[in-house]
Amino acid sequence: MKSDFLIALTQLAAERHLPREQVVSAIEVALASAFKKDSLNVGQNISVKLNPSSGEPVSVYALKLVVEEVEDSQREMSLAAARKLKPDAEVGEEIATEALSLQFSRIAAQTAKQVVLQRLREVERDLVFQEFIDRTDDVVSGVVDQIEPGRIVVIDLGRAQAILIPDEQVPTERYRKGQRLKIYVVEVRRSAKGPEILVSRSHKNLLKRLFEIEVPEVFNGVVEIKAISREGGSRSKVAVTSRQEGIDPVGSCIGMRGNRIQSIVNELQGEKIDVVRWDKDPKVFLANALSPSEVIHVEINEQEGSALVVVPERQLSLAIGKEGQNARLAAKLTNFRLDILSMTEWETLRAERQASEEARRAVAAGAVVEVPEASDAEAQASVEELVITDEDLAAEVLTVEELEEVVTPVSTELEVAVAAAVESSTADGEAEGSIEAQESGLSPEELALLALEELEDEDELDEEEEEEDEPDQGIQAEVWNLPAVAAGAGQIRFAEDILGEFRGGGGRRGRGSQGSGKGKKGARGKKGARTVVEEG
Repeated sequence: MKSDFLIALTQLAAERHLPREQVVSAIEVALASAFKKDSLNVGQNISVKLNPSSGEPVSVYALKLVVEEVEDSQREMSLAAARKLKPDAEVGEEIATEALSLQFSRIAAQTAKQVVLQRLREVERDLVFQEFIDRTDDVVSGVVDQIEPGRIVVIDLGRAQAILIPDEQVPTERYRKGQRLKIYVVEVRRSAKGPEILVSRSHKNLLKRLFEIEVPEVFNGVVEIKAISREGGSRSKVAVTSRQEGIDPVGSCIGMRGNRIQSIVNELQGEKIDVVRWDKDPKVFLANALSPSEVIHVEINEQEGSALVVVPERQLSLAIGKEGQNARLAAKLTNFRLDILSMTEWETLRAERQASEEARRAVAAGAVVEVPEASDAEAQASVEELVITDEDLAAEVLTVEELEEVVTPVSTELEVAVAAAVESSTADGEAEGSIEAQESGLSPEELALLALEELEDEDELDEEEEEEDEPDQGIQAEVWNLPAVAAGAGQIRFAEDILGEFRGGGGRRGRGSQGSGKGKKGARGKKGARTVVEEG
């Protein structure tokens, strides 16, 4: 009996991966529950004790609480009765009384079986939870068990199952059943069905743990990983530094012919990894982070958390990377917002900065004017000078007599000037008239009469031109039907004289013709009289 019980107990502990002591404790609790279900022991507090190593039979006791006054005889006992069983018993202590029979019904046996299985499952879950809670932020290996709807991947870890949700998956990876993966444990939490383990394939710390596994210098702490920026399945950047002189951190991570870094790349299914050297100088670190491109100049603004980086013209696209990936990873690695410029853009920006700086200096230099401070007395005097009193205004007002004295000389001067101008114009007119009279052989009175007639005729012409700009079409037709003037008549008829006949008047005016020499001016009649001037 001893050997059979020990064999069964050992086999159960091995199958469940549980310690034998915890299996024995679970069986004791299950047997105590079975005895409580027995009708003979209802209401009693049962305790079961197993001794698998000594081979003694199972001991079953009824526990009773020591009290001063007994109210429930099945659960309580007096202090005097307790000291008979145990001389040093005290009030409030539980004491095991007489042993009970091991015989119990079929229902009690079924209850014991169920309690044993339940207790074993609880113990197993607790052990799994304690095991994986200690492995949080670590890498574990598992096999893809199944792929559920919604792209949820269930990974078998041996004693437990992990869940890989879509947010923690790498977009470029394709998972298949039976595939072995290394995964990063993100969180372990309790649930109704046991411990729930959340894992990730896209977390940046997965890359860090893989470096610790593949590179002994990183595991020992000789080479330290300062920062990691990762875009799962595409590209990653790792900044490393050495804590010991004479050790190349980048070379240690890459390994001989790249065998160390190649193992990590294969585990991540071809993800590209850039290992750069970390430096305490942010400018040097920024230049290293933008590798493989070359950096010419770096400006850092610590307050805004930004940096301006200048690269050669031919390497601008290399520094930015495909869809900005290289610049984005460098910004995450250094915690700076990067502005990448080419040499041409940098020269333009620097010229604008210099121009603005010179303008600012010029404005600042022109704006600074030293003004001497005036005393209170001087300020009061300047204010009094500006104030105009009523006496000053009254002094400036002129009386009527004073205005006449001022205006009369001015008006007299104007009258004298007008009279002089009239005399001058009259003299000029008389002189001009005398000249014309001498040329034409007429007296000045006749010339004046002709001038008046010309002025009246010009006024009539202006009025007619305003009424009608063009001659009547009917009149034009009659003009073309006029008989031709006989040749050799020795007379010249003007178009205006002809039009005047049709309108009911005579010739409108007489014209003088002027040949190569000086001719005579014809006199014009007022009411249609024609003046004929001989040729020559």
